[in-house]
Amino acid sequence: MNRRVFLIVLDSVGIGYAPDAADFGDTGSNTLASVARSSYFHAPHLARLGLFNIDGVQCGPREASPAGSFGRLREMSKGKDTTVGHWEISGLISAAALPTYPNGFPADVLAEFSRRTGRNILCNAPMSGTEAIAEYGQQHVASGDLIVYTSADSVFQVAAHESIVPLEQLYHYCKIAREILTGPHGVGRVIARPFTGDYPNFVRTTNRHDYSLVPSKDTMLDVLSRHGYDTISVGKIFDIFAGKGITRSLPTKGNTDGINKTQ
Repeated sequence: MNRRVFLIVLDSVGIGYAPDAADFGDTGSNTLASVARSSYFHAPHLARLGLFNIDGVQCGPREASPAGSFGRLREMSKGKDTTVGHWEISGLISAAALPTYPNGFPADVLAEFSRRTGRNILCNAPMSGTEAIAEYGQQHVASGDLIVYTSADSVFQVAAHESIVPLEQLYHYCKIAREILTGPHGVGRVIARPFTGDYPNFVRTTNRHDYSLVPSKDTMLDVLSRHGYDTISVGKIFDIFAGKGITRSLPTKGNTDGINKTQ
């Protein structure tokens, strides 16, 4: 019998904070409980599988006979970002957290990035992507300077208007950043964040691209592919693993496209 495994990672269903939450400013967090307060919250399939039967999850009625297996898991790796979490799911435990930059990136890093791209830098602060383009987008369009920002995760994000910096050029700039950001500044991901539109109605496009660190050791993807199994990534999974151990990649343009391609 041919069998396939679909491993789906869902955003926004965290069910509480871990003992090291204070290290990341997350004490008291419970994303699912917050989301469940919305009148739009509706998760019948997850409920049938046993989501609300997990100890401590009090966002909905328990199922008398859950259709799935369920439980509460805690990350062993140091760190809490996308890269570290996905690597751990695939069997790679990270002994040290990837670097984060709550005060922006060091001057020497940005100077080298500016030198190699030939463009000046705007922002250099932790900020949401929508805030970054709202605050700096008009200046970027006028000057051609790149908007560089970060977040609570280990990321170096570069935003640019598609009419000012063509996509392939933005991707090239991000590859340059990936070459620079190694060693002590080896962030988990460099992310291209293109946007379009006119001020004050700039909008991010689906042409995002991630450039991840290469996993330091083999993951289950390497083991499976080495034994002749197909390992097919959907969406940004290929980027998170830098392609390591993946036999086929299906890029996506948003959540709906991702669901359709998974089906």
